[in-house]
Amino acid sequence: MEASLVILLIVAVGVATTLYKGINIVPQGEEWVVERLGKFSRTLKPGLNIILPYIDSIRAKLTTRDIILDIPQQEVITKDNAVILTNAITFVRVTKPKDAIYGVENFKIAIQQLTMTTLRSILGEMKLDEALSNRDNIKARLKEQILDDVSDWGVTVKSVEIQDISPSPSMQASMERQAAAERERRAIETTAEGNKNAAILEADGKLAAAQREAQAQVALAAASAKAIAQISNAVQGQELPAMFLLGDRYISSLEKISQSDNSKFVIYPADLQGAIKGMLGNTFNK
Repeated sequence: MEASLVILLIVAVGVATTLYKGINIVPQGEEWVVERLGKFSRTLKPGLNIILPYIDSIRAKLTTRDIILDIPQQEVITKDNAVILTNAITFVRVTKPKDAIYGVENFKIAIQQLTMTTLRSILGEMKLDEALSNRDNIKARLKEQILDDVSDWGVTVKSVEIQDISPSPSMQASMERQAAAERERRAIETTAEGNKNAAILEADGKLAAAQREAQAQVALAAASAKAIAQISNAVQGQELPAMFLLGDRYISSLEKISQSDNSKFVIYPADLQGAIKGMLGNTFNK
């Protein structure tokens, strides 16, 4: 009796184990790869699936949802020998579980390494300014170049995002020094340009003043000539009044000169009347 109970217990355990191994419920968002005697057999879809116990085995359980792969930060030397730091994120999805398992040893590590080397190659063909300002172009080229290789592993690349592209600390320091030097150069140029414009304006002002001064001198000389001509016409035949008028003007001028603080001596001509006559005589003769 006890032996039969033991046998029944063993049979029950075996049946339970067989059912446990043969009946599989695959959750949504996953696919399971089944091997039969060590060889690929089929892929289990989400839901209830039955396999042959002890003959079939679950080789791998793969998610069919988008997988986020972090691409570690790495140093890249650009075309103009600048050192930059860059990292990225790749979004992939397994579309063929069989190829993902048997096409490569570890598809996640393979995609990470492929993305890193491809990104390094793309940035190495660019100059620093191009690499810092063309993220969209870099993303498009990166996705295009890794797409074919990744498809052989049963994986589809959904998107590639560049997280950061920045110069290395030493390169940032050099760029800051260069920017400071450029700002100083522009300030010097601006100051020099301002000084040049000021000098030009000052020279133009002096030229205009000199031209107006010359015009004033010409006008004054013309007025003086006209006044002399009018006086000459007015004093013809009237020598005595003219002599009196000129003498009076001469004496007034000398008095003003004698009142100046800088004047020490005032000299009057000995023959004032003769001098006036001589001046009028020369005028009349002309």
